Amino acid sequence: MSYGDDSGYGGGRRLPLGRLIGAAVIALIGLVIYMSQTQVNPVTGEKQHVAMSPAQEMSLGLQAAPEMASKMGGEVDPAQDPRAELVTEVGRRLVRNSDASKSPYVENFHFHLLRDPKTVNAFALPGGQVFITAGLLNRLENEAQLAGVLGHEIGHVIERHSAQQMAKGQLGQILTVAVGVGADDDRGRGRNAQLVAAMVNQMTQLRYSRGDESEADHFGLKYMAEAGYDPSAMLAVMKILKQASGGQHPPEFLATHPLPETRLKEIQAEIQKDYPNGIPSNLEKGRALSPVSTSGDVGG
Repeated sequence: MSYGDDSGYGGGRRLPLGRLIGAAVIALIGLVIYMSQTQVNPVTGEKQHVAMSPAQEMSLGLQAAPEMASKMGGEVDPAQDPRAELVTEVGRRLVRNSDASKSPYVENFHFHLLRDPKTVNAFALPGGQVFITAGLLNRLENEAQLAGVLGHEIGHVIERHSAQQMAKGQLGQILTVAVGVGADDDRGRGRNAQLVAAMVNQMTQLRYSRGDESEADHFGLKYMAEAGYDPSAMLAVMKILKQASGGQHPPEFLATHPLPETRLKEIQAEIQKDYPNGIPSNLEKGRALSPVSTSGDVGG
């Protein structure tokens, strides 16, 4: 049996040089595109790889907002639940008193209370559309906790995390195609290699998402304090999220967010660093919150 026939790694045949060159070219194109998608964040001054302009982020977020709201029971009418106005009021206060006011999104920030009473969640779309579910709001005890949740989501917008993830996703897709081209043969190995590469790409995105969450926690604490709220209220938010999970977690390396226990420790450390002598008396918890039931849709 000759070395060149059938003896390669695992008994397979050598891949044609043209196929390997093609894969390398595809991968190189992907890297060039990714590296060329560079903008300086207007608020943080950080150089970022992003897949769209701020105007495109705002347009995309506005287009997606109605569909996202419909998936969680629709938006709450302030006439039925005055807490919808409170969500807007607290969100605008955070933007007005922080460097979020210097962002291109300042006039595009909108804060939405969604009717879903069971889902405990808050999220932000690109460009400034921020949502919190009734399921989470019903568990919050005071205005400062609400400010912590909304400040965290504002942080995602300011850091342009969605645009960054889209750029990384585009790169991952191109590299996945490159792996498939380079490894393809008549026995389906290319397909298997492509699936493995896709899984690795997904795991990479999850890892970056955890980093994004930690960054957003940092901004949430910062924006709370700048707006006059006690940042230690975020500790209670983490405990609420832990309780809402019912103790059932996937392994942390598969989670899109850090576990509440992990975030709790990070937040405690940051508060201790920023306020070694305790929380200043001018930072307050704000008004107390209570669940409001509206025709069985919200509250409870």
